Formats: sequence, structure tokens, C-alpha cells
Amino acid sequence: MEARNLADFPRPVHHRIPNFKGSYLACQNIKDLAVFARTQEVKVDPDKPLEGVRLLALQSKKTLLVPTPRLRTGLFNKITPPPGATKDILRKCATSQGVRNYSTPVGLDSRVLVDLVVVGSVAVSEKGWRIGKGEGYADLEYAMMVSMGAVSQGTPVVTIVHDCQVVDIPETLLEDHDLTVDYILTPTRVITTGCERPKPTGIVWSKISCEMMGKMPVLRSLRCREEQAGKDVTLRDTHQGLPRARAALSTVRSPRELPSLESGSWQGDDVPSSTVYIGNLPRDARVSELKRALSARGAAPSRLTWQGPQRGAFLHYRDPAEAWQAISRLQGFCLGANTVRVALARHQGASGLAGGRTGEPHPDP
Repeated sequence: MEARNLADFPRPVHHRIPNFKGSYLACQNIKDLAVFARTQEVKVDPDKPLEGVRLLALQSKKTLLVPTPRLRTGLFNKITPPPGATKDILRKCATSQGVRNYSTPVGLDSRVLVDLVVVGSVAVSEKGWRIGKGEGYADLEYAMMVSMGAVSQGTPVVTIVHDCQVVDIPETLLEDHDLTVDYILTPTRVITTGCERPKPTGIVWSKISCEMMGKMPVLRSLRCREEQAGKDVTLRDTHQGLPRARAALSTVRSPRELPSLESGSWQGDDVPSSTVYIGNLPRDARVSELKRALSARGAAPSRLTWQGPQRGAFLHYRDPAEAWQAISRLQGFCLGANTVRVALARHQGASGLAGGRTGEPHPDP
């Protein structure tokens, strides 16, 4: 697209959903779809080439939902133009700046029923098989909507691309969590794919990493709900040992707080800790309840030191590797209505904290 000068602002289009010359014209084709005419609530990704669809949705007085960037602060924002908004204001509302300035968050408990989903693509086939930019956000957003009850297998999915982005895609590239599309709109064509491949039926937790959990609070909340409903919410790196656990913990502590486990790399009075601190426990939490919950997640410690008045506890494991693995397994851990804070405790020597006993664990700041 760059070589043939088909790309449009922002450029270069590498590593993003590419905008292209004629994207606005392609967006206009959605008016010819009966599914758009009867839509009341539409979810449109924030990508630049979809700006025309966001504008049409607002002009048609449909409820417009836009995912939050990288799902960092939630799942959706509802775009709410000011009363009596002019065409110019609606155009601003449809832009990325407008999404920031004219939106209100939509919580997980909101009654959302999406009639139509519009996603961007890097490439798509006439069979409805889609490739994004490789980060999986469109697939995950759809799976999260399924978990919320906001969409069903019958909810149509539309993508808008340049004609050159319609290519043959081997089915071997697709996995069960990949989102397929029902309609492809280009500047010159409206393609009905007739795709019969099932769409995602919910979040596949075994594809979710601890790192993703750390970056997306909404994902942690959904996992907590599904765990309480008795579903298997085991994460991808739960059983993959110490290296993955260390990577996961980088979402809890800053890099400068992560001493290496390599021999001789510990500084000062810190020694490798095999103790994990958990905080933000419910005020009415009981030791027996916590022990049962830890066992259910495969993170039962050798010994537990209860810190009830501080709403926390120290979990003592046999060695640092087991402690790191427990941290991995406890990412997104909920007890009652509380999401529990998890961090490696730090052992201080005699010259450590004033008044602290030698070898006594303390929660990391």
C-alpha cells in the first residue's frame, strides 16, 4: 500500500490497521446493508479508516460504542455528542480526538446489546477470514462482548478495507479464537462472505498471559466473574515455570524493583524471597476461606502468616521459584468482591527496616 501510494494518513501504515485513499467512500457502502439500517447499537473500532462509519452511526442517531485504546481503562466508551450538535461537531466526535472528548465509559454491568460490529483489518479473504495487526485486540474485544452477553453468534461483523487488502488466506492460519467477518466493504465492492466458521464463544483464558491481565483491569474483572461462575480460567503461563512468572510480575512491580535470580546479583541486604504478600483482602475475610481459595488456584503455601487487621497475609513457599509461580497463578485473583494485590515480599537483613527482625518479610511498596 505504501509502495503503490494507496496509503493515507497516518503514515507509514506499518504496524497498524492501515488507512487508505478511498476509505470514506468504502464506509458509505455500509448504508446499503440492511443490517446497518436496523441497527440500534453499533460497536466500531477506533481505527482511522473506520471514521466514516462512526460518523454515519452518529448521523443516524445510533448508539455508538468504541473500544478503549488497548483496553487499558475498560472495554467501551459510548460516544455522546452534545445536544444540538452540528455536522462539524459530529465529524469531530467521529475522530480519535472526539472519542476522547465526547465519550463516557460503559461498565461491565451496563445493559449493552450490540447489533453490529465493525472492525478494521490488515487483510481479509472473500471467505470472511481476517488478519489484524497481530496483537489480537479485535478478537479479544469480541470474546469479551460474548462473555458480557453483548453479542451472539448471529451478530454480524463488518470490515472495511481497500480492494488490495482482499486476498487469499490459508485456513491453516486461523485459530478458534480468531474473529471472522460477514461483510467486506471496499471502495468498489460490497462482499457478503457467507462465512460459516463459528465466531469466538468467549474468552479462551489459556490464550491470555499474566502480562495481559496486568495491563487490562477489565480483563481481570471478567476473569473474576467467570471464576466465581465455576469456569476454568487457567492462564497461558500458569504452568510454564519461573521465566514466565518473572515476566508476569513485571506488571505488578516496576523493572527497577525486580532483582535478578541469578547467583550473586542481589544487592545490599536483600536475599531471594520465597514469601509472597497478598493485600486488599475483604474486611470480613477468614483464614480458612483464603486457604481454600489458594488451594483451588494451585497456590497453596507451605505456611501462611495472617495479617488480618492490615487486610493482608504472607504466603511462605519452599523456594523462590515456587513463590514466583504462585504469583503467576494469583494474577487477577479475587476474594469476595475484592481483587487481591499480589507481590513478592522482600526479606530484610539486620540493617534493614528499623525495628524489623533479621530475615523478617515485608510487603513490597
